[in-house]
Amino acid sequence: MKIALYKESRAGETRVALTPDAVKTLVTDGWEVQVQRGAGLRAHFTDEAYQAVGAAIVDSPSGEVNLRVNPPTVVEAGQLPEGSLHLSFLSPLLTLEVVRALNDRRVTILSFDLLPRISRAQYMDALSSQATVSGYRAALTGATYFDRFFPLLTTAAGTIRPAKVLVMGVGVAGLQAIATSKRLGAKVRAYDVRSAAKEEAESAGAVFVKLDVTADAVGGYARELTDDERTQQQAALLSEVANADIVITTAAVPGRKSPILVTTAMVEAMGEGSLVIDMAADGGGNCQLTKVGEVVEHHGVRVVGMANPPAQMGAHASLMFANNVLKLLGLFGSKGQIEPDWSDEVVIGVTVARDGAVSHAPTADALGVPHVAITPALKENA
Repeated sequence: MKIALYKESRAGETRVALTPDAVKTLVTDGWEVQVQRGAGLRAHFTDEAYQAVGAAIVDSPSGEVNLRVNPPTVVEAGQLPEGSLHLSFLSPLLTLEVVRALNDRRVTILSFDLLPRISRAQYMDALSSQATVSGYRAALTGATYFDRFFPLLTTAAGTIRPAKVLVMGVGVAGLQAIATSKRLGAKVRAYDVRSAAKEEAESAGAVFVKLDVTADAVGGYARELTDDERTQQQAALLSEVANADIVITTAAVPGRKSPILVTTAMVEAMGEGSLVIDMAADGGGNCQLTKVGEVVEHHGVRVVGMANPPAQMGAHASLMFANNVLKLLGLFGSKGQIEPDWSDEVVIGVTVARDGAVSHAPTADALGVPHVAITPALKENA
């Protein structure tokens, strides 16, 4: 069977879903791989590098398995072979017309952002791998825009005090932002609504900000705050934000609008020359003033809305993404054949639709179509 690797059509995207090394692994496993001409160039992977490991370079790839980083457009979705399998960061609730177009062609639709958050799935968790890139880039963006030093410096011209960084959100991206800011020499504080994040933040080098408002949920994840809790949270955070030179916000919610963590009043309480680095700008932003891809100046504070942070490191972001693709595809087939194990909770979890039926309940509701759950096949007793 053929795997088709597409060139990303999203403006400014540098990533590609498979690297030449990943293609080599698939070819060795019996797959035929078609790579759209120029697909990897923006991540510094040439067509010749793909050819050298056994891929065919074509202008219009077509295969039983179709791979992208970002969702296809409606037009691109309508061109995929009927009955094929599609994998990307689809975010189905945000791309309903694309899902509809794919489902009309009876495509088996897989979305990385639906991957179950269980230990066994960590090796295929592209959300986490790309968040690692985003957190790293967020810290570097802060250092780039900040017109002062990050580290403590003792010089003949005087002593430079270290920058004060506040990281809001201690997930994968937040931990990487903490660690990178710490390596650059800043004094780092961190906040998260999950009390369990305290140990993780401290292990990365931050002082944890503990407030009375917590939102602990099952499995160490966070629940959504009530309106009253959110008001209480923002009031308690005002002094923390005001005391920071750089605030890095990392609270992105897959498939949903990012929560507001930094209000306009908080920005106005910050010192002249301070920064807000909003890593969640693509999802609407964690700051009320954020504009995606722009730098907004308000009362002497600059708010940087980072657009598609992983694309700033196309080579390594692609390497990590491709490794996640290989691990997940391994559950859907091997030896050049598609043979999903429909009793596997990961296989069920990432599947949006198959055979023209929508299996992801929220997407079915949003499309106004019946929800057809995937029922695991009962295994015979030995």
